[in-house]
Amino acid sequence: MAAATASGLQLARTALCSSQSTSAPMTARSGVCNLAPNISFPSSRGTYLQSSSFLPATLHLSRTIKTEAVKFSRGPTEIRAVANDNGAPSGLSIDLRGKRAFIAGIADDNGYGWAIAKSLAAAGAEILVGTWVPALNIFETSLKRGKFDESRVLPNGSMMEISKIYPLDAIYDTPEDVPEDVKTNKRYAGASNWTVQEVAESVKQDFGSIDILVHSLANGPEVSKPLLETSRKGYLAAISASSYSFVSLLKYFIPIMNPGGSTISLTYIASERIIPGYGGGMSSAKSALESDTRVLAFEAGRRYNIRVNTISAGPLRSRAAKAIGFIDTIIEYSMANAPLQKDLLADEIGNAAAFLASPLASAITGTVAYVDNGLHAMGVAVDSPAFSELAMPQAEKSKTPA
Repeated sequence: MAAATASGLQLARTALCSSQSTSAPMTARSGVCNLAPNISFPSSRGTYLQSSSFLPATLHLSRTIKTEAVKFSRGPTEIRAVANDNGAPSGLSIDLRGKRAFIAGIADDNGYGWAIAKSLAAAGAEILVGTWVPALNIFETSLKRGKFDESRVLPNGSMMEISKIYPLDAIYDTPEDVPEDVKTNKRYAGASNWTVQEVAESVKQDFGSIDILVHSLANGPEVSKPLLETSRKGYLAAISASSYSFVSLLKYFIPIMNPGGSTISLTYIASERIIPGYGGGMSSAKSALESDTRVLAFEAGRRYNIRVNTISAGPLRSRAAKAIGFIDTIIEYSMANAPLQKDLLADEIGNAAAFLASPLASAITGTVAYVDNGLHAMGVAVDSPAFSELAMPQAEKSKTPA
């Protein structure tokens, strides 16, 4: 997005007028061009949003407008509008310049947390990261040695920068909550100020405030066990790490969040559907997380003007997901049964998070946003032999992406 860097992450219309520049008058019609001039209005923080809402059905354009198709190595072609003659973007933009985000739960470069950080950075946000204490040294070393350089590249060719990485263990709220055996554990040796309260205080001391808080944390020590075989300790551990940790993060970080800020967590369809093999209390933890999202949206919205949403993401072959033991099967099932039969990319979850964190989503709170190729909408598995004689919708060859 080289030309669009200054205006943030660009949102595009799905219709493409032309790959050439033109200065002749144009008529925008549904399905033909659907471009619009910029309508600017101030936000509460002094930045400007641009919208093409409330336009007449027919609009004559005389300014030079250029569109271009940009192909990436993975995924579909992205079509976006670039700057027009006066340098202004010709479409809506996700502009997070001047915003600061704290993403809790990044320990490598192949999970949803990393993808969210990249999308927020592409939109202009400053990135802070909280990494699980035992994984901190490996993560920082890999980052310094350039092992993540390829995956740090943003759409405009620049590299995502992380302003600071904080040690974090979100199952402990305060120093008083940490058991002695954890304090003396060699995996925690050399680290300090890593409870949720201490990290929030450190961020306040270092940066003053944040605007975006992302919870990308989950752990179920008995995830491979059926619920009937899960111990009380394992069940409560899943709840603590995967859902209450979000409550704790909000409790200690909201006081340093600017009004109008956004918080986002990650959930999974097992919260409301049976996913055999996703056990150990993890399905219960995700259900709790979604319920808490609604309650926290009310409390945080009324008291602090902070939005609270969660993204129900489809399956990704990440390092953490491999812990459940059958992630490949889940991905294959999703591909066979989801309305959109394509790979789900981590970037798609990242871009959804960038939208939810932006002023464009200023009226959205308390929601579960499904980013799973539509799998959540299905009531049956269409690849079942029971439906072998039923004619299923097939992609039209002429409309299949090359």
